[in-house]
Amino acid sequence: MGTKPQNTRGKFCIVYLILISLSFLGLILAIKPVFHLKQITSPSSRIDLPSPQVNKNPRWLRVVRKYLPEKRIRVGFLNIDEQERESFEARGPLILGNVHVSLDPLPVNVTWKSLFPEWIDEELSKCPEIPLPDADVDVIVARVPCDGWSENKGLRDVFRLQVNLAVANLAVQSGLRRVDPTVYIVFIGSCGPMHEIFRCDERVRRVGDYWVYRSNLPRLKQKLLMPVGSCRVASPFAQLGQEAWRPKNEENHTSQAVTASPRRLRVAYVTVLHSSEAYVCGAIALAQSIRQSGSTKDMILLHDQSITNRSLLGLSSAGWNLRLIDRIRSPFSEKNSYNEWNYSKLRVWQVTDYDKLVFIDSDFIILRKLDHLFYYPQLSASGNDRVLFNSGVMVLEPSPCLFKDLIEKSLKIGSYNGGDQGFLNEIFVWWHRLSKSVNTMKYFDEKSKRAHDLSENLEGVHYLGLKPWICYRDYDCNWDMSEKHVFASDTVHEKWWTVYDKMSEQLKGYCGLNKQMEKRIEKWRRIAKNNSLPGRHWEIEVKDPRKKNLLIQ
Repeated sequence: MGTKPQNTRGKFCIVYLILISLSFLGLILAIKPVFHLKQITSPSSRIDLPSPQVNKNPRWLRVVRKYLPEKRIRVGFLNIDEQERESFEARGPLILGNVHVSLDPLPVNVTWKSLFPEWIDEELSKCPEIPLPDADVDVIVARVPCDGWSENKGLRDVFRLQVNLAVANLAVQSGLRRVDPTVYIVFIGSCGPMHEIFRCDERVRRVGDYWVYRSNLPRLKQKLLMPVGSCRVASPFAQLGQEAWRPKNEENHTSQAVTASPRRLRVAYVTVLHSSEAYVCGAIALAQSIRQSGSTKDMILLHDQSITNRSLLGLSSAGWNLRLIDRIRSPFSEKNSYNEWNYSKLRVWQVTDYDKLVFIDSDFIILRKLDHLFYYPQLSASGNDRVLFNSGVMVLEPSPCLFKDLIEKSLKIGSYNGGDQGFLNEIFVWWHRLSKSVNTMKYFDEKSKRAHDLSENLEGVHYLGLKPWICYRDYDCNWDMSEKHVFASDTVHEKWWTVYDKMSEQLKGYCGLNKQMEKRIEKWRRIAKNNSLPGRHWEIEVKDPRKKNLLIQ
């Protein structure tokens, strides 16, 4: 009986010790996770979490894979929305890295009109700056802006231009840094890249909205060295980086890999005759003016079956190499209009045995040697009005795929004048300005009240209005019709006859007058006299020897 309280106290102590142990164990377990968390978050022992899910074989890679070398490549992405970037990135043993290249925002003063003004001071005008990025990559994947694009008009958009120029700059700068300058470009978008910058000949594959290009870097580099618009006259020495307007510190545009001398280009002057023989004399005078300027370049004349054998003999004697073509109707011109068959000019892109052509209309003469035009890229031309160029003189590069594209688009894209000029301005929205002295149009706006004369510092004259060979040589017969006074100039008229005077007697015979032509001239001389038109040119005594030796029709 005496030992019972002692046993009770012993049992109580045991229970108490057990409770104390359990409490201590709980405390230890509560502290341990905190200790481990500190270990995990410690910089010295950081554990990388799994990367977000990425597509190891995105569609662009499947499209371009067979063209890529068996080496590790770095991929540059341009204009890819941030939320979809991960889905474009590639992973694998041959992917060295994925680089997302940023585009600086365009300055507010950069608009299409600022890049392509109607008039410029050729000595002082400057172009706005378009910021372009730089990176070292092997493959470029770019989404091209297509907002506002349609199949029936050209797209004039400064952001679209920036993206295309940025891709070109990435390709050129990446090619500069390596022995093998090959850079593949994958464009994504229904409208594709700007063909003014990326030629269809350099496209190696297209799958839906994916366009794969392997561009010619020296040619692409020349495009980058051109002014960003017609806001400045382009330089023929752009391929050497010697433009007077470009800062001299741009050494990153020179590299042996990209500037290595290409093979000698095959070049030629070209013109087109179709539908009638009205311009045969003009084409003969054009050829002779080219030779009189000192040029020995080839001269190609495309003609349809309307040109007679007699005329072809004269054209050949003048220096033209003749090629027969089928004429092309202008889809948007009126029937029997003057420009109904002007799309025949598109045939020049089929002259693929030449690398570059200078097209010249046959109502044109050269006053100074124009061989330097062959250094310009496609498409170079003089300004016309607004943001447009004049298609009377163009530097172009023949291409089978481009000709096919032009024909297909000619049925969809309209022309503001129904002829080739309106159509080509919708095709080549980004073009390079030639000096107005190259293609000086014989036109005098009556509002300006300036003298009907042109500067002596001219390289070529484009004879608008009535042509010199259908007038008496004594004066410009545009004076005989009040509505054609804007084209009238006796001094410019005489420049054409200076070329004529140096031609052989055989060739002069193709520029004679017939009885019908004389009757038309005399009719309008009488009307001018009856209306007492200013200048009183009807009083001039006609001494043109052709009047006494009319051609027999």
